[in-house]
Amino acid sequence: MKNPEASAPYSNESESDRLQKRADSYNKEVGSLPGYDCPKCLNKSHIAIVRDGYEVMAQCSCMGIRESMRRIEKSGLSKSLSECTFEKYTASDAWQINIKATVERFAENPAGAWLYIGGQVGAGKTHLCTAAVGKLLHAGMSAHYMLWRDESVRLKAIVNNDEEYAADITPLKTVDVLYIDDFLKTERGKLPTAADINLAFEILNHRYINRELVTILSSELSVEQLLDVDEAVGSRIFQRTRGYSLHISHSRDKNYRLHAT
Repeated sequence: MKNPEASAPYSNESESDRLQKRADSYNKEVGSLPGYDCPKCLNKSHIAIVRDGYEVMAQCSCMGIRESMRRIEKSGLSKSLSECTFEKYTASDAWQINIKATVERFAENPAGAWLYIGGQVGAGKTHLCTAAVGKLLHAGMSAHYMLWRDESVRLKAIVNNDEEYAADITPLKTVDVLYIDDFLKTERGKLPTAADINLAFEILNHRYINRELVTILSSELSVEQLLDVDEAVGSRIFQRTRGYSLHISHSRDKNYRLHAT
């Protein structure tokens, strides 16, 4: 008499192995999401994983990057991200070599620290800050670019509309990486208004309390000048940027716009 078990096809593949093979097969498929070439989900937005005996779909971390890129595209920084890289920053003088090395070190592992570059117009502050944003963005952190004069004017105009104001300021307070360009820039010779200081404090104090949030600022002012403008704002920046507070002394020789061909 034939053994019924002997006649059945033999397989040592477990249900877990079968599910993993199916997940691996899905994860090898190439998707078509534009804008960012993700090595994890291959541009499908999701990754198949086996969890507790089930095959489930998990959203890929690149969706945060894509959302950041969408915001950056809207802000007008997307073109700058390709042009303002560490590789494209010309560092020939000692001060340029030093400042570039410091910003690169920051971008490798900010660990909740902040970066501040103040001083001379046209000396590459925005270039280096943008390069740092690009590095952190591609490391999987969400980012937002804020041109101070434009966004501060808009936010101050809607401050009495609670719903609209909250919707616009909350991303600035909570995004992984916030880059504020031309921080507290005013018309020549004028001091920031009380409304400017209140707005700066609201954004920065929230980020100061939440240590995992990274803040990058560029300004024509030094940190010492910020302390004179408002000690509450300036001291928070001073404390968070220890080791990464840079100042480019004022000299038209350092304004590359005056020497560009």
